[in-house]
Amino acid sequence: MPLALVPNLLPALPEIFLAIVAMGLLMVGVFHRDGDKVAAVSTSRAVLRLALLALAVTLLLVLTVTMNQPGTTFGGLFVVDDFAVFFKIFILIASALSLIIGRGFMENQGIARYEYTVLILFATVGMLMMVSANDFIALYLGLELQSLSLYVVASIHRDNVRSTEAGLKYFVLGALASGMLLYGASLVYGFSGTTNFDVLAGVLSATDERASTGLIVGLVFVLTGLAFKVSAVPFHMWTPDVYEGAPTPVTAFFSVAPKLAAVGLLLRVMIDPFGALVQEWQQIIVFVSIASMVLGAFAAIGQRNIKRLMAYSSISHVGYALIGLAVGNENGIRGVLIYMAIYLFMNLGVFTCILSMRRRDQMLEGIDDLTGIAKTNPLVALALAVFMFSMAGIPPLAGFFGKLYIFLAAIESGFYTLAVIGVLSSAVAAYYYLRIVRVMYFETAGEPFDRNIGTDVRLVMLGSGVLIALFFLLPQPLLSGAATAAASLFQG
Repeated sequence: MPLALVPNLLPALPEIFLAIVAMGLLMVGVFHRDGDKVAAVSTSRAVLRLALLALAVTLLLVLTVTMNQPGTTFGGLFVVDDFAVFFKIFILIASALSLIIGRGFMENQGIARYEYTVLILFATVGMLMMVSANDFIALYLGLELQSLSLYVVASIHRDNVRSTEAGLKYFVLGALASGMLLYGASLVYGFSGTTNFDVLAGVLSATDERASTGLIVGLVFVLTGLAFKVSAVPFHMWTPDVYEGAPTPVTAFFSVAPKLAAVGLLLRVMIDPFGALVQEWQQIIVFVSIASMVLGAFAAIGQRNIKRLMAYSSISHVGYALIGLAVGNENGIRGVLIYMAIYLFMNLGVFTCILSMRRRDQMLEGIDDLTGIAKTNPLVALALAVFMFSMAGIPPLAGFFGKLYIFLAAIESGFYTLAVIGVLSSAVAAYYYLRIVRVMYFETAGEPFDRNIGTDVRLVMLGSGVLIALFFLLPQPLLSGAATAAASLFQG
């Protein structure tokens, strides 16, 4: 084969490496599978350790090889820039931490299988592809690799009706969203003659006339499919049921890594190829943002299951993040990046606390089960209080700064109504966050939780709590990284 036909694969080296490792670990699991439960747990642990090592190496490759190889590969289908690197770093961190905190739960529930770890790795490969997609074909490949893995992971607890139901609902609605996304992409191709983001951006920028109606309709369908992936209103219907029904570590993973990848993909698609049509899609994003903030804030008030509450919380947080996209400029995108990075550690921290809610080896999910734990489990109560205050946007915790940069970007661009609705929604949401703190600190103590929650869960809880509480002391690395990533998206 002539050398000219061989693409430069170095920009995609992290994805290639992780995909090879995932397939290798699948073979390891298959050839070491045994009917004995002890052997199955042993295989699961070995695969988990190797997977964590692989994720660490992939992160190292992103920080070294990928950062030094900006540009495109695979014929322009795959792009590497500071924006992609920013999201890849946090996606890999989210995947690794989700695997770490889930080990003990999976073993206690008797569902520790090597397949779970392998599926998480394949989903992570899909997410890394999503944020580097520079073509609708590459976008769909990454999206479906992620989605197909997540459908199975949601129902990994096969003997549990709720888990099976969660996987089925996610699959049916996800297939519908994928179909709408594909239909939209086909319309865009039909009316523009290309699926490549760079070429599409050139076509839309070159024309002096208003974009054709068919192209706008295609854009709306693409937006619909992507809004489902970020669980934005009115395409949020799967989120509460899947969050509640899936095993808790799976829910923790769903709430961070796929959310990061989907938000990154949405930002790239709207700003890169469709940046010239900002007037057309801006009003849709404004509506979706307001609807997500308001529904997430009010629907969570009546929830008694903490995982279901976190589902509505995630919907409202997506609404806040979309404010930055609605602004449509560099400051807005920088605010989204800062917000999503902080959201990762807030959310994972909350789920470490949920994983600590166990009595006599039985997992608990009710908010009422938290009554008085400040007296019986003070460290868990303190950590959960820090995360709740941060999600409510109480200064000087990291969550306050996440919302601050989003609202500032909206005000500077004249989106005063959007900023005011965001602040009011935050005030409403503060009610159910602070209610959890009241339940923990000001109600009569019940039976204490089990103490043996696992060193890995404790460490992630402690690390996330410290990062959220002390972020204000050293915010510059995240702020400068987000600014550089946002600038690269507009320069591209």
